[in-house]
Amino acid sequence: MPDAPSLPNFTGIWKLNLEKSTIRGALPKQILMNIEHRDPTVIQQILSTDQNGAQQRQIFTCRIGAETKNSVGGIELQSGSQWNGQELVIESRMNARGREFYFKDHWSISKDGRTLTMAHRDDDLAGQISILEKMPDADSEKFADF
Repeated sequence: MPDAPSLPNFTGIWKLNLEKSTIRGALPKQILMNIEHRDPTVIQQILSTDQNGAQQRQIFTCRIGAETKNSVGGIELQSGSQWNGQELVIESRMNARGREFYFKDHWSISKDGRTLTMAHRDDDLAGQISILEKMPDADSEKFADF
């Protein structure tokens, strides 16, 4: 009997490819993500630069198979994550401006490990697809501590 395929590891520095992505809301100038994945924990550091050059940093932590809490702009975000085959599904809820928001993010990685797709299929961001490309190791060093 063949071995079961191993689950993806999302560790690396990733850069959003705006041309290949479908973004809901204001288009950023650039998004970089530093993802540290040591199963069952995934730590995602995000550096977002808007069209005017202003930067925003966020850190999200999830523990696969458990509930976690994060904060977005001072608003609590509760998340749960689980594997669905080779895809990591992260479901999050937050209350803001008198409304509950629901996000269901599907993460998958290409066979060569160089492209990370984050798709929102059936949530408040339905239709948003972020295509991120892994930065070469030589380039990733300058972003290691962003």
